[in-house]
Amino acid sequence: MTSQPPAGPAPELFTWEFATDPYPAYAWLRDHAPVHRTRLPSGVEAWLVTRYADAKQALADPRLSKNPAHHDEPAHAKGKTGIPGERKAELMTHLLNIDPPDHTRLRRLVSKAFTPRRVADFAPRVQELADGLIDRFAADGSADLIHDFAFPLPIYAICDLLGVPREDQDDFRDWAGMMIRHGGGPRGGVARSVKKMRGYLADLIHRKRAALPSEPGPVEDLISGLIRASDHGEHLTENEAAAMAFILLFAGFETTVNLIGNGTYALLTHPEQRARLQSSLAAGERGLLETGVEELLRYDGPVELATWRFATEPLDVGGERIAAGDPVLVVLAAADRDPARFTDPDTLDLARRDSQHLGYGHGIHYCLGAPLARLEGQTALATLLTRLPDLSLAADPGELRWRGGLIMRGLRTLPVSFTPSASAPGNGASSRQT
Repeated sequence: MTSQPPAGPAPELFTWEFATDPYPAYAWLRDHAPVHRTRLPSGVEAWLVTRYADAKQALADPRLSKNPAHHDEPAHAKGKTGIPGERKAELMTHLLNIDPPDHTRLRRLVSKAFTPRRVADFAPRVQELADGLIDRFAADGSADLIHDFAFPLPIYAICDLLGVPREDQDDFRDWAGMMIRHGGGPRGGVARSVKKMRGYLADLIHRKRAALPSEPGPVEDLISGLIRASDHGEHLTENEAAAMAFILLFAGFETTVNLIGNGTYALLTHPEQRARLQSSLAAGERGLLETGVEELLRYDGPVELATWRFATEPLDVGGERIAAGDPVLVVLAAADRDPARFTDPDTLDLARRDSQHLGYGHGIHYCLGAPLARLEGQTALATLLTRLPDLSLAADPGELRWRGGLIMRGLRTLPVSFTPSASAPGNGASSRQT
């Protein structure tokens, strides 16, 4: 994928061809219209911010609100965060749709679930999940890495953190699968999946509240922590608790699905970088893995556009005047390929040291679950490359299809082949879901 700007008129945006490789179009925008007003497929007119410096400024500008109430076109409020069915009022009060002081209050309540120590303590569980999933297909010689690995791993992980009982987690996998496959609108199977998930979370909150011990244990699941906060003066309503659980579940898995899928695809199509990483892992070194995941996040990250922002007053971004009420979309994928910020931005270099990408955002809305996503991405890639050393793409890159949608960037499928191997080290028993 190259972001050399094409010659000629402005490229067409949001087509299937664009979804396959948007980077040349983003390069054109950076060169010719870095802050560009366009009509989106939904009919909404919005500003696209494509240069790194402008993007970083916009992500941290308090005049760009996350609250859709600031939008002049409430009829287009559906799908503002790319989460199907979120128009339901009881799901609207979450971290992606609010500003301080409510954002500060709610973020503080959940931030302890994603501290470096808590995430480090969760590492063995993530490794157990990764091994268990590979155990299921290691002897087959082929797999769809999205369906068989990248999708279930973060679903089970975030369910564990939230406190969803393990016997119920396969239901969440089914509901989330419907939402991620058909995320275009709150109709049919998507609406039913959202309704089931919402109803289950409300019931789970009731059950956990009834069984909550008077004092928390050494490690308390996130839903129990939210209930305890709401019962001890933090003013967290039940709707807020349900919305928080919903958004953490949804946002906490889809970005990681795409990180694992996009990252694996990038490695399979850059064999010299993949070989370099495998050599490093074989030597017991993790430094290249850590910088490599950051580079994969920059090169073809899981979030193409940051979630919606709305101007609360007139302001200038990149030389353009944005009116109060106008929607603004920061194009993270374009900013992270900006040659004004990154040397050789279209080159995948796992050893890149200066990779202060915007893949997880910037400012007060920086992704809360980034430490967990990094852990899952590092564990997933290291386990795949170690246990399936001759992993290869089992389809022509041109045959692969990318999911439609405005916010996320990810593959629908990722067929791979490899030499069949016995189930080790997990021996098929390391994950109850697998």
